[in-house]
Amino acid sequence: MLDDFFMRALFAGIGVALIAGPLGCFIVWRRLAYFGDSLSHAALLGVAVGVLADINITLAVLAVCVGVSFILLLLQNRSNISSDALLGIFSHGALAIGLVVLTLATWLRVDLMGLLFGDILAVSKTDILATYGGGIVILAVLAAIWRPLFAATVNPELAEAEGMAPKRTNLIFTLLTAAVIALSIKIVGALLITALLIIPAATARRFAASPEVMALGAALIGVASVSGGLFASLQWDTPSGPSIVVAAACLFALSQSPLGKLFATNHRHSGKDAP
Repeated sequence: MLDDFFMRALFAGIGVALIAGPLGCFIVWRRLAYFGDSLSHAALLGVAVGVLADINITLAVLAVCVGVSFILLLLQNRSNISSDALLGIFSHGALAIGLVVLTLATWLRVDLMGLLFGDILAVSKTDILATYGGGIVILAVLAAIWRPLFAATVNPELAEAEGMAPKRTNLIFTLLTAAVIALSIKIVGALLITALLIIPAATARRFAASPEVMALGAALIGVASVSGGLFASLQWDTPSGPSIVVAAACLFALSQSPLGKLFATNHRHSGKDAP
């Protein structure tokens, strides 16, 4: 019989995977991996703000991630510095500031390793309820904007011409990404959440005949990664967060192997391919 803490970790991880999979598809389609990485690193600064101000950590992380994303969008439109350079500056700058602030606050007891790599085995029932409650809202909003968001991903100009308001849709997508990171930081950590957003989606892309199938596949692959990583962590006493990412990376490597290519050829049918 598995211990209660392990079952709580499993339920929490599955909840994050179900949310991250569909959202991660758009990050892969839009080639926003570095943007997601920047927001996840900024999450640590949000933790520092939340701890120092004595406010809810999830809300503080959400506020900081949203603020950083808005600043990045503003600078990308007005600065002569390339987008990847700006993302690198904000990504590492926010991470470093958060670490320095938390280190200087010697009167606070903060688990830095847990913040960086997650502490999924320490999640509570409240964390699980927050994950699934927030996840339902995130997925409902994503489903509502799916068509205009997909159109803006494929052809922003055409989406604008058809009155789909791609700028507003992109803003909502940014908020959803920040919300997922805020919900997930305690479970997989600031350095690993981007992996759970990207790797399952990239793995599912090879087998998907349509965007919707890819989103479902990414969620299921994420669930398999969480389950496999946690059981491997239990078996070999390895860190749970990194073990989940290693499991996801192994599934991706398998999808790129000759066996994966054969499986993709046999199971992929004609349809509206994912971008």
